[in-house]
Amino acid sequence: MSHLEIRGGVPLSGRLRVQGAKNSVLPILAAALLAPGQSILHNCPRLSDVEATGKILRLLGCGVEREEKTLLVDASQPTGWTIPDPLMREMRSSVIFLGAMLARLGRAELSYPGGCELGPRPIDLHLAALRSLGAEIVEEQGRLRCTVGSGLVGRELCLSIPSVGATENAMLAACGARGTTTIVGAAREPEIVDLQNFLNAMGARVSGAGSPVVAVEGGAPLHPAEHTVMGDRIAAATYLCAAGTAGGRLELEGAEASSLAAVTACLQEAGCEIKILGDRIALNSRGRLRGIRPVRTAPYPGFPTDAQAVLMAALAGGTGTTMFVENMFDSRYRHVDELSRMGADIQLAGRVAVVTGRPLHAAKVHSTDLRGGAALVVAALGAEGVSQVSGLEHIRRGYEDLEGQLTALGAQVRLIH
Repeated sequence: MSHLEIRGGVPLSGRLRVQGAKNSVLPILAAALLAPGQSILHNCPRLSDVEATGKILRLLGCGVEREEKTLLVDASQPTGWTIPDPLMREMRSSVIFLGAMLARLGRAELSYPGGCELGPRPIDLHLAALRSLGAEIVEEQGRLRCTVGSGLVGRELCLSIPSVGATENAMLAACGARGTTTIVGAAREPEIVDLQNFLNAMGARVSGAGSPVVAVEGGAPLHPAEHTVMGDRIAAATYLCAAGTAGGRLELEGAEASSLAAVTACLQEAGCEIKILGDRIALNSRGRLRGIRPVRTAPYPGFPTDAQAVLMAALAGGTGTTMFVENMFDSRYRHVDELSRMGADIQLAGRVAVVTGRPLHAAKVHSTDLRGGAALVVAALGAEGVSQVSGLEHIRRGYEDLEGQLTALGAQVRLIH
Protein backbone atom coordinates (compact mmCIF):
# COMPACT_ATOMS: atom_id res chain seq x y z
CA MET A 1 0.00 0.00 0.00
CA SER A 2 1.34 3.43 -0.94
CA HIS A 3 1.67 6.20 1.60
CA LEU A 4 3.03 9.71 1.95
CA GLU A 5 6.04 10.31 4.15
CA ILE A 6 5.92 13.87 5.47
CA ARG A 7 8.53 15.66 7.56
CA GLY A 8 6.80 18.36 9.57
CA GLY A 9 8.00 21.75 10.70
CA VAL A 10 9.28 22.82 7.27
CA PRO A 11 7.86 26.23 6.21
CA LEU A 12 6.18 26.49 2.80
CA SER A 13 7.14 29.16 0.32
CA GLY A 14 6.23 29.92 -3.26
CA ARG A 15 3.43 30.38 -5.75
CA LEU A 16 0.87 27.76 -6.72
CA ARG A 17 -1.87 27.63 -9.35
CA VAL A 18 -4.96 25.94 -7.98
CA GLN A 19 -6.37 22.98 -9.90
CA GLY A 20 -9.76 23.02 -11.58
CA ALA A 21 -12.69 22.49 -9.23
CA LYS A 22 -13.66 18.87 -8.63
CA ASN A 23 -17.18 19.87 -7.59
CA SER A 24 -17.57 21.89 -10.78
CA VAL A 25 -16.06 19.66 -13.44
CA LEU A 26 -18.21 16.62 -12.55
CA PRO A 27 -21.64 18.21 -13.21
CA ILE A 28 -20.21 20.02 -16.24
CA LEU A 29 -19.06 16.69 -17.69
CA ALA A 30 -22.58 15.35 -17.15
CA ALA A 31 -23.98 18.47 -18.85
CA ALA A 32 -21.84 17.77 -21.93
CA LEU A 33 -24.14 14.80 -22.54
CA LEU A 34 -27.00 17.20 -23.33
CA ALA A 35 -25.72 18.42 -26.71
CA PRO A 36 -24.78 16.38 -29.81
CA GLY A 37 -21.19 17.06 -30.86
CA GLN A 38 -17.88 17.67 -29.12
CA SER A 39 -17.55 20.00 -26.15
CA ILE A 40 -14.13 21.26 -25.04
CA LEU A 41 -13.50 21.62 -21.32
CA HIS A 42 -10.32 23.25 -20.05
CA ASN A 43 -8.73 23.17 -16.59
CA CYS A 44 -9.95 19.64 -15.82
CA PRO A 45 -7.81 18.13 -13.05
CA ARG A 46 -6.50 14.56 -13.10
CA LEU A 47 -8.57 13.06 -10.30
CA SER A 48 -9.93 9.57 -9.80
CA ASP A 49 -13.47 11.03 -9.64
CA VAL A 50 -12.94 12.73 -13.00
CA GLU A 51 -11.64 9.47 -14.48
CA ALA A 52 -14.70 7.64 -13.13
CA THR A 53 -16.96 10.26 -14.74
CA GLY A 54 -15.16 9.70 -18.04
CA LYS A 55 -15.82 5.95 -17.75
CA ILE A 56 -19.52 6.63 -17.28
CA LEU A 57 -19.63 8.85 -20.37
CA ARG A 58 -17.85 6.19 -22.43
CA LEU A 59 -20.31 3.53 -21.25
CA LEU A 60 -23.13 5.78 -22.41
CA GLY A 61 -21.56 5.87 -25.86
CA CYS A 62 -19.69 9.19 -25.69
CA GLY A 63 -16.11 9.79 -26.74
CA VAL A 64 -13.81 11.18 -24.06
CA GLU A 65 -10.22 12.21 -24.74
CA ARG A 66 -7.73 14.08 -22.58
CA GLU A 67 -5.11 16.51 -23.85
CA GLU A 68 -3.13 17.71 -20.81
CA LYS A 69 -5.74 19.57 -18.71
CA THR A 70 -8.37 19.66 -21.48
CA LEU A 71 -11.12 17.06 -21.92
CA LEU A 72 -12.87 16.57 -25.26
CA VAL A 73 -16.34 15.08 -24.79
CA ASP A 74 -18.15 13.90 -27.93
CA ALA A 75 -21.82 13.20 -27.22
CA SER A 76 -22.85 12.94 -30.88
CA GLN A 77 -24.52 9.55 -30.59
CA PRO A 78 -24.98 8.20 -27.06
CA THR A 79 -26.03 4.57 -27.17
CA GLY A 80 -26.52 3.57 -23.54
CA TRP A 81 -28.70 4.56 -20.62
CA THR A 82 -27.45 2.19 -17.90
CA ILE A 83 -24.70 2.90 -15.37
CA PRO A 84 -23.45 -0.27 -13.66
CA ASP A 85 -23.27 -0.57 -9.90
CA PRO A 86 -19.43 -0.59 -9.60
CA LEU A 87 -19.14 2.82 -11.28
CA MET A 88 -22.00 4.30 -9.26
CA ARG A 89 -20.28 3.17 -6.07
CA GLU A 90 -17.03 4.92 -6.96
CA MET A 91 -18.35 8.41 -6.26
CA ARG A 92 -21.38 10.17 -4.85
CA SER A 93 -21.55 12.66 -7.73
CA SER A 94 -22.45 9.91 -10.19
CA VAL A 95 -26.14 10.59 -9.46
CA ILE A 96 -25.75 13.92 -11.32
CA PHE A 97 -26.05 11.96 -14.58
CA LEU A 98 -29.70 11.24 -13.86
CA GLY A 99 -30.99 14.68 -14.86
CA ALA A 100 -28.83 14.86 -17.99
CA MET A 101 -29.77 11.34 -19.13
CA LEU A 102 -33.49 12.00 -18.73
CA ALA A 103 -33.21 15.28 -20.65
CA ARG A 104 -31.18 13.83 -23.54
CA LEU A 105 -32.07 10.13 -23.65
CA GLY A 106 -35.50 10.05 -22.01
CA ARG A 107 -34.52 7.14 -19.78
CA ALA A 108 -31.91 6.04 -17.26
CA GLU A 109 -31.12 3.03 -15.13
CA LEU A 110 -28.65 3.22 -12.28
CA SER A 111 -28.08 2.24 -8.66
CA TYR A 112 -27.68 4.40 -5.59
CA PRO A 113 -24.36 6.29 -5.56
CA GLY A 114 -21.33 5.66 -3.36
CA GLY A 115 -18.45 7.97 -2.34
CA CYS A 116 -17.18 9.01 1.07
CA GLU A 117 -19.09 7.61 4.04
CA LEU A 118 -20.19 10.83 5.73
CA GLY A 119 -23.45 9.61 7.18
CA PRO A 120 -26.89 9.61 5.55
CA ARG A 121 -27.00 11.66 2.37
CA PRO A 122 -30.27 10.58 0.76
CA ILE A 123 -31.00 11.49 -2.85
CA ASP A 124 -34.68 11.97 -2.05
CA LEU A 125 -34.47 15.66 -3.03
CA HIS A 126 -33.04 14.72 -6.43
CA LEU A 127 -35.77 12.18 -7.09
CA ALA A 128 -38.57 14.44 -5.84
CA ALA A 129 -37.44 17.29 -8.11
CA LEU A 130 -37.22 15.02 -11.17
CA ARG A 131 -40.60 13.46 -10.43
CA SER A 132 -42.09 16.94 -10.19
CA LEU A 133 -40.81 17.61 -13.71
CA GLY A 134 -42.60 14.48 -14.95
CA ALA A 135 -40.03 11.73 -14.56
CA GLU A 136 -41.35 8.28 -13.71
CA ILE A 137 -38.93 6.65 -11.27
CA VAL A 138 -39.28 3.11 -9.96
CA GLU A 139 -37.00 1.91 -7.17
CA GLU A 140 -36.32 -1.83 -7.22
CA GLN A 141 -33.72 -3.63 -5.09
CA GLY A 142 -31.39 -0.66 -4.88
CA ARG A 143 -31.70 0.33 -8.55
CA LEU A 144 -33.56 3.23 -10.12
CA ARG A 145 -35.44 2.75 -13.39
CA CYS A 146 -36.33 6.14 -14.80
CA THR A 147 -38.31 7.28 -17.84
CA VAL A 148 -39.94 10.54 -18.87
CA GLY A 149 -43.27 9.17 -20.06
CA SER A 150 -44.80 11.84 -22.31
CA GLY A 151 -41.92 14.21 -21.61
CA LEU A 152 -40.57 16.53 -18.93
CA VAL A 153 -42.58 19.68 -18.18
CA GLY A 154 -41.22 22.76 -16.42
CA ARG A 155 -42.77 23.90 -13.16
CA GLU A 156 -41.83 25.50 -9.84
CA LEU A 157 -39.66 23.30 -7.63
CA CYS A 158 -39.20 24.09 -3.94
CA LEU A 159 -36.16 22.48 -2.31
CA SER A 160 -36.51 21.98 1.45
CA ILE A 161 -32.75 22.44 1.86
CA PRO A 162 -30.30 24.08 -0.57
CA SER A 163 -28.83 20.83 -1.89
CA VAL A 164 -26.07 21.40 -4.44
CA GLY A 165 -26.62 18.07 -6.19
CA ALA A 166 -30.40 18.40 -6.33
CA THR A 167 -30.08 21.93 -7.72
CA GLU A 168 -27.69 20.73 -10.43
CA ASN A 169 -29.81 17.70 -11.34
CA ALA A 170 -32.91 19.87 -11.61
CA MET A 171 -31.06 22.38 -13.82
CA LEU A 172 -29.86 19.63 -16.17
CA ALA A 173 -33.26 17.96 -16.44
CA ALA A 174 -35.03 21.31 -16.90
CA CYS A 175 -32.96 22.02 -20.01
CA GLY A 176 -34.87 19.17 -21.67
CA ALA A 177 -38.29 20.10 -20.30
CA ARG A 178 -41.09 22.02 -21.99
CA GLY A 179 -41.67 25.43 -20.47
CA THR A 180 -39.94 27.20 -17.61
CA THR A 181 -38.65 25.58 -14.45
CA THR A 182 -38.10 27.71 -11.35
CA ILE A 183 -35.97 26.21 -8.59
CA VAL A 184 -36.79 27.91 -5.28
CA GLY A 185 -34.41 27.35 -2.38
CA ALA A 186 -31.57 26.55 -4.78
CA ALA A 187 -28.00 26.11 -3.58
CA ARG A 188 -25.89 29.25 -4.10
CA GLU A 189 -22.40 27.71 -4.42
CA PRO A 190 -20.00 29.13 -7.04
CA GLU A 191 -20.00 25.71 -8.73
CA ILE A 192 -23.69 26.25 -9.55
CA VAL A 193 -22.73 29.49 -11.32
CA ASP A 194 -20.02 27.64 -13.26
CA LEU A 195 -22.56 25.05 -14.42
CA GLN A 196 -24.95 27.82 -15.48
CA ASN A 197 -22.17 29.47 -17.50
CA PHE A 198 -21.46 26.24 -19.36
CA LEU A 199 -25.14 25.52 -20.02
CA ASN A 200 -25.67 29.01 -21.40
CA ALA A 201 -22.61 28.61 -23.61
CA MET A 202 -24.39 25.52 -25.00
CA GLY A 203 -27.43 27.63 -25.86
CA ALA A 204 -29.52 26.97 -22.75
CA ARG A 205 -31.42 29.80 -21.06
CA VAL A 206 -30.53 29.61 -17.38
CA SER A 207 -30.50 32.53 -14.95
CA GLY A 208 -30.28 33.22 -11.24
CA ALA A 209 -27.39 30.91 -10.29
CA GLY A 210 -25.71 32.22 -7.15
CA SER A 211 -29.09 33.27 -5.74
CA PRO A 212 -31.81 31.18 -4.02
CA VAL A 213 -33.95 31.16 -7.19
CA VAL A 214 -32.73 29.63 -10.47
CA ALA A 215 -34.86 29.77 -13.63
CA VAL A 216 -34.45 27.49 -16.67
CA GLU A 217 -36.35 28.08 -19.91
CA GLY A 218 -36.47 24.60 -21.34
CA GLY A 219 -36.57 23.45 -24.92
CA ALA A 220 -33.76 25.63 -26.30
CA PRO A 221 -31.69 23.80 -28.95
CA LEU A 222 -28.31 22.93 -27.45
CA HIS A 223 -24.94 22.71 -29.13
CA PRO A 224 -21.40 21.80 -27.96
CA ALA A 225 -19.45 24.52 -26.18
CA GLU A 226 -15.97 25.41 -24.97
CA HIS A 227 -15.55 26.24 -21.30
CA THR A 228 -12.84 26.70 -18.67
CA VAL A 229 -13.63 25.14 -15.29
CA MET A 230 -13.32 27.44 -12.28
CA GLY A 231 -10.53 27.00 -9.70
CA ASP A 232 -11.07 24.64 -6.79
CA ARG A 233 -11.86 26.68 -3.69
CA ILE A 234 -11.58 23.66 -1.36
CA ALA A 235 -8.15 22.73 -2.70
CA ALA A 236 -7.20 26.40 -2.24
CA ALA A 237 -8.45 26.31 1.36
CA THR A 238 -6.37 23.17 1.95
CA TYR A 239 -3.14 24.79 0.75
CA LEU A 240 -3.85 27.93 2.77
CA CYS A 241 -4.37 25.85 5.92
CA ALA A 242 -1.20 23.89 5.16
CA ALA A 243 0.84 27.08 4.91
CA GLY A 244 -0.89 28.44 7.97
CA THR A 245 0.18 25.56 10.21
CA ALA A 246 3.60 24.90 8.63
CA GLY A 247 4.43 28.61 8.44
CA GLY A 248 5.86 30.55 5.51
CA ARG A 249 4.57 32.56 2.58
CA LEU A 250 2.19 31.26 -0.08
CA GLU A 251 0.62 32.84 -3.16
CA LEU A 252 -2.33 31.10 -4.78
CA GLU A 253 -3.44 31.77 -8.35
CA GLY A 254 -6.63 30.64 -10.02
CA ALA A 255 -9.00 30.76 -7.03
CA GLU A 256 -11.70 33.38 -6.59
CA ALA A 257 -10.96 35.18 -3.31
CA SER A 258 -14.63 36.01 -2.66
CA SER A 259 -15.56 32.31 -2.67
CA LEU A 260 -12.99 31.71 0.11
CA ALA A 261 -14.00 34.60 2.36
CA ALA A 262 -15.33 32.37 5.16
CA VAL A 263 -12.06 30.39 5.26
CA THR A 264 -9.64 33.31 4.95
CA ALA A 265 -11.49 35.19 7.71
CA CYS A 266 -10.83 32.27 10.07
CA LEU A 267 -7.15 32.09 9.12
CA GLN A 268 -6.76 35.81 9.63
CA GLU A 269 -8.34 35.57 13.07
CA ALA A 270 -5.94 32.70 13.84
CA GLY A 271 -2.97 34.96 13.14
CA CYS A 272 -2.25 34.67 9.41
CA GLU A 273 -1.67 37.73 7.28
CA ILE A 274 -3.74 37.52 4.09
CA LYS A 275 -3.76 39.90 1.15
CA ILE A 276 -5.77 39.84 -2.07
CA LEU A 277 -3.50 40.81 -4.96
CA GLY A 278 -5.68 40.96 -8.05
CA ASP A 279 -6.37 37.33 -8.97
CA ARG A 280 -3.98 36.03 -6.29
CA ILE A 281 -4.35 35.26 -2.61
CA ALA A 282 -1.20 35.78 -0.53
CA LEU A 283 -0.78 34.26 2.95
CA ASN A 284 2.02 34.87 5.42
CA SER A 285 2.16 32.81 8.60
CA ARG A 286 4.59 33.22 11.50
CA GLY A 287 4.42 31.16 14.65
CA ARG A 288 1.64 28.87 15.84
CA LEU A 289 -1.97 29.60 14.98
CA ARG A 290 -4.25 30.66 17.83
CA GLY A 291 -7.79 29.61 18.70
CA ILE A 292 -10.68 31.46 17.10
CA ARG A 293 -14.41 32.01 17.57
CA PRO A 294 -16.73 29.02 16.93
CA VAL A 295 -16.69 27.67 13.38
CA ARG A 296 -20.11 26.54 12.17
CA THR A 297 -20.43 24.83 8.80
CA ALA A 298 -23.30 26.07 6.64
CA PRO A 299 -24.44 26.25 3.01
CA TYR A 300 -22.62 28.83 0.89
CA PRO A 301 -21.73 31.60 1.64
CA GLY A 302 -21.23 30.12 5.12
CA PHE A 303 -18.18 28.14 6.18
CA PRO A 304 -17.87 25.13 3.82
CA THR A 305 -18.18 21.69 5.37
CA ASP A 306 -15.46 20.48 2.98
CA ALA A 307 -12.96 22.85 4.65
CA GLN A 308 -13.86 21.95 8.23
CA ALA A 309 -11.34 19.10 8.57
CA VAL A 310 -8.35 20.97 7.12
CA LEU A 311 -8.94 24.04 9.31
CA MET A 312 -9.35 21.81 12.38
CA ALA A 313 -6.03 20.11 11.57
CA ALA A 314 -4.30 23.48 11.23
CA LEU A 315 -5.66 24.77 14.55
CA ALA A 316 -5.00 21.50 16.41
CA GLY A 317 -1.27 22.24 16.36
CA GLY A 318 -1.70 25.83 17.50
CA THR A 319 -2.66 27.44 20.80
CA GLY A 320 -5.96 28.22 22.46
CA THR A 321 -9.35 26.59 22.01
CA THR A 322 -11.75 26.50 19.06
CA MET A 323 -15.22 24.98 18.86
CA PHE A 324 -16.44 23.43 15.59
CA VAL A 325 -20.13 22.76 14.90
CA GLU A 326 -20.78 20.48 11.91
CA ASN A 327 -24.26 21.30 10.61
CA MET A 328 -24.10 19.56 7.23
CA PHE A 329 -23.22 15.89 7.79
CA ASP A 330 -23.58 13.43 10.68
CA SER A 331 -20.24 11.65 10.30
CA ARG A 332 -17.75 14.31 9.34
CA TYR A 333 -15.40 13.91 12.30
CA ARG A 334 -13.84 10.61 11.21
CA HIS A 335 -10.45 12.29 10.99
CA VAL A 336 -10.47 13.13 14.71
CA ASP A 337 -9.27 9.70 15.88
CA GLU A 338 -6.33 9.87 13.47
CA LEU A 339 -5.44 13.42 14.52
CA SER A 340 -5.45 12.17 18.11
CA ARG A 341 -2.68 9.72 17.16
CA MET A 342 -0.60 12.81 16.43
CA GLY A 343 -1.31 14.24 19.88
CA ALA A 344 -4.29 16.44 19.02
CA ASP A 345 -6.63 17.32 21.91
CA ILE A 346 -10.13 17.15 20.40
CA GLN A 347 -13.27 16.45 22.43
CA LEU A 348 -16.42 15.32 20.57
CA ALA A 349 -20.06 15.65 21.60
CA GLY A 350 -22.44 14.91 18.74
CA ARG A 351 -22.03 17.60 16.10
CA VAL A 352 -19.63 19.62 18.27
CA ALA A 353 -15.84 19.26 18.38
CA VAL A 354 -13.74 21.30 20.82
CA VAL A 355 -10.11 21.65 19.73
CA THR A 356 -7.46 22.69 22.25
CA GLY A 357 -4.27 23.51 20.40
CA ARG A 358 -0.95 21.96 21.37
CA PRO A 359 2.21 20.81 19.52
CA LEU A 360 1.61 17.74 17.37
CA HIS A 361 4.03 14.87 16.84
CA ALA A 362 4.58 12.49 13.95
CA ALA A 363 2.54 9.29 13.66
CA LYS A 364 1.31 6.68 11.20
CA VAL A 365 -2.22 7.69 10.24
CA HIS A 366 -4.79 6.45 7.74
CA SER A 367 -7.26 8.41 5.62
CA THR A 368 -10.87 7.21 5.57
CA ASP A 369 -12.40 9.97 3.43
CA LEU A 370 -11.32 12.70 1.00
CA ARG A 371 -11.22 15.84 3.16
CA GLY A 372 -10.21 13.92 6.27
CA GLY A 373 -7.21 12.61 4.35
CA ALA A 374 -6.23 16.14 3.34
CA ALA A 375 -6.55 17.14 7.01
CA LEU A 376 -4.02 14.48 8.02
CA VAL A 377 -1.56 15.87 5.46
CA VAL A 378 -2.07 19.39 6.82
CA ALA A 379 -1.49 18.20 10.39
CA ALA A 380 1.65 16.27 9.38
CA LEU A 381 3.12 19.40 7.78
CA GLY A 382 2.94 21.19 11.11
CA ALA A 383 3.89 18.26 13.36
CA GLU A 384 7.33 17.42 14.73
CA GLY A 385 9.03 14.45 13.06
CA VAL A 386 8.18 12.26 10.06
CA SER A 387 4.57 11.11 9.63
CA GLN A 388 3.12 8.48 7.32
CA VAL A 389 -0.28 9.07 5.73
CA SER A 390 -1.94 6.10 4.01
CA GLY A 391 -5.35 5.66 2.38
CA LEU A 392 -4.25 7.80 -0.57
CA GLU A 393 -7.07 6.54 -2.80
CA HIS A 394 -9.39 8.91 -0.94
CA ILE A 395 -7.07 11.89 -1.37
CA ARG A 396 -6.67 11.14 -5.10
CA ARG A 397 -10.42 11.67 -5.54
CA GLY A 398 -10.07 15.41 -4.97
CA TYR A 399 -6.42 16.51 -5.13
CA GLU A 400 -4.23 16.47 -8.21
CA ASP A 401 -0.62 15.55 -7.40
CA LEU A 402 -0.87 16.78 -3.81
CA GLU A 403 2.63 15.62 -2.93
CA GLY A 404 4.14 17.25 -6.03
CA GLN A 405 2.45 20.57 -5.33
CA LEU A 406 3.61 20.59 -1.72
CA THR A 407 7.15 19.61 -2.70
CA ALA A 408 7.24 22.54 -5.12
CA LEU A 409 6.51 24.78 -2.12
CA GLY A 410 9.46 23.38 -0.19
CA ALA A 411 7.70 20.72 1.86
CA GLN A 412 9.52 17.44 2.48
CA VAL A 413 6.98 14.98 1.14
CA ARG A 414 7.73 11.62 -0.49
CA LEU A 415 5.42 9.08 -2.09
CA ILE A 416 6.42 5.62 -0.85
CA HIS A 417 5.21 2.56 -2.77
